Amino acid sequence: MQALLAVPYFHQPRGNKVTAERIAQGLKQHGIVTEIVSSTEETAVPNLQDSDIYHGFHAYRFYGFTKRTGKVMKPYIITITGTDLNKDLYDPERREEVIHVLRGAEAVHVFDKKAMDKLLTEVPDLQEKTVVIPQSVAGFPESEAPLTKEAGTFLFILPAGIREVKNIPAAVHMLKKLRTKYPEIRLWLAGPVIEDEEGNKVRELVKENEGWLTYLGEIKYEKMGALYTQGDVVLNTSLAEGQSSALLEAMLVGLPVLASNIAGNRSIISHETTGMLYEDEEAFLKYAEKMLTDPSFRMELSENGKKYVMENHSPEEEAEKLAAVYKKCKNAKNNKEEGSR
Repeated sequence: MQALLAVPYFHQPRGNKVTAERIAQGLKQHGIVTEIVSSTEETAVPNLQDSDIYHGFHAYRFYGFTKRTGKVMKPYIITITGTDLNKDLYDPERREEVIHVLRGAEAVHVFDKKAMDKLLTEVPDLQEKTVVIPQSVAGFPESEAPLTKEAGTFLFILPAGIREVKNIPAAVHMLKKLRTKYPEIRLWLAGPVIEDEEGNKVRELVKENEGWLTYLGEIKYEKMGALYTQGDVVLNTSLAEGQSSALLEAMLVGLPVLASNIAGNRSIISHETTGMLYEDEEAFLKYAEKMLTDPSFRMELSENGKKYVMENHSPEEEAEKLAAVYKKCKNAKNNKEEGSR
């Protein structure tokens, strides 16, 4: 079977890129040959090969991709990635297109039941075609860390592309307050600038907080495992998420996580068991301080988080379930064609 994966901003080091490449590798073990194209770049349009199935990541972006190519991509499935569910579905200028492309899909893939419930509240007629397959995470190769933590410091790492939804300035402002009591705190930001305006804000914050705040820029995925090993806690301050690859990666390598209490993060973090979820600045400061001052608590979170990810976010299981969806969709198309003859 041949599959085309249409991924927004595929050539940028975002979570969708990591997800698509991992899925493609897993599907290969099931005899499915994949091609990955960027659904947001004009250069991805020419010379598209016919495929047995098309897999769009992000409903609205896939809608735009099919319009630009003018190519009939049937059958197709859609993976809801986060922004399309949390933002585009409620945008009066995009909602109609999002629902149109979802209704035309043979299957709609979401990462967790809460995402499915949210989707079906808005579009109940998608119930029969919606499938829940948790995002997985794979281990990292051995590599050298791009930077070494200073001795005697406590390091928070925030891995995220620099864009407004990631709410990175909030992490800086909150940790700056905590530093008045714990000057050993350091924060590393790791990720490419995706939105220029937000990038400028972050650069200004780095200048203002030189000495404890470091922006590492884009880090290759292969180096992220080594980067995590330098840290004490991984942060996620996002305003919205699908299911954070970065959090799953951190938990897999054994780092405790402190994340905003949003639906995508709640789908993988059980508060005070596999990580910490904060609702506001007061809670963030309280939980960050506890993690800083209580090594045994950090260790407990680390062990529980790693166990959870290994048991619930297997790449093999993800690939097996997606392969089954592909085959079901292809068979449905074949049955429709036979019935029309």
